[in-house]
Amino acid sequence: MKFSHPLVRAQLIRRYKRFLADAQLENGKLVTAHCANPGAMTGLTEVGAEIWLSPAQNPARKLRWSWELIRVGNTLVGINTAHPNTIVAEAINCGNIPSLLGYKNMRREVKYGKSSRIDILLEDPVQGKCFVEVKNVHLKRELGAEFPDSVTARGTKHLHELVDMVAQGYRSAMFYLVQREDCTDFRIAADIDPTYNAAFEAASEKGVETLCYSCLLNPSEIVLDQPLPILHGPL
Repeated sequence: MKFSHPLVRAQLIRRYKRFLADAQLENGKLVTAHCANPGAMTGLTEVGAEIWLSPAQNPARKLRWSWELIRVGNTLVGINTAHPNTIVAEAINCGNIPSLLGYKNMRREVKYGKSSRIDILLEDPVQGKCFVEVKNVHLKRELGAEFPDSVTARGTKHLHELVDMVAQGYRSAMFYLVQREDCTDFRIAADIDPTYNAAFEAASEKGVETLCYSCLLNPSEIVLDQPLPILHGPL
C-alpha cells in the first residue's frame, strides 16, 4: 500500500481523547492530527517521538493531518487501523499469501453474520467461499507481537461469527497484521482480554484458521513482509 501523498515528519506532543494527537512539524508549526486508532496504543505515545503525518486532500476536512507512523527504537510502527484491510487485500491479489491463493473473486466489507461486515470475502466456483477478518496489531511485549491492546468485545463477536461460518460449511480465517518489523512471533494478550483469548482458542479448535504476518514500513509505503509463528498459552 503506497501512501497517496508524501508523509511529513513531525514530533509527537501528546495523544488525547483517543482520536486526537498534537504534533510539531519540522518548521515549528503546531498541528492537531486525526489518530485513527481506538486502542490503548501501549508503547506508542512517547512524548517527543518521531512520527509521520499524511496531509488531508479534502479541503473541507476539519483536521488537516492524519497520524500514520511512529518510530520506536530503530523501527517504524503503523498506527492507522484503517490500512490493514487494504494491505492484506493487495497481498492476496499479488499472490503473496500462499494459503489464500486460487480464488477467482474478492469482495470487501460484505454483510454477513449478525449485523457485521466481513473485511474480505474470497469466492471461487471450485473452492467456495472464504471469510477473512483482518485485525491490526501494533502491541509488542518482550520480542513478540500481541493482540489486543485493550478489551475488544467487537473482536470477540467477530470470532464467534467466523465459527458460525465454519459451521455452515465455509472456510474462515482470522488474519493478524503486525504493522511493525521487530517482532519474532505473535500471541493473544490473554491478560489484557481473557474473554477474547477464550474465544480465540475455541475458534481455533472449531476450524477457524489463523494467520499472522509482519509488515515492512517506510514513509512511502507499507507492504506485507513475512509470516510470524502464532503461539498459544501464557508467556
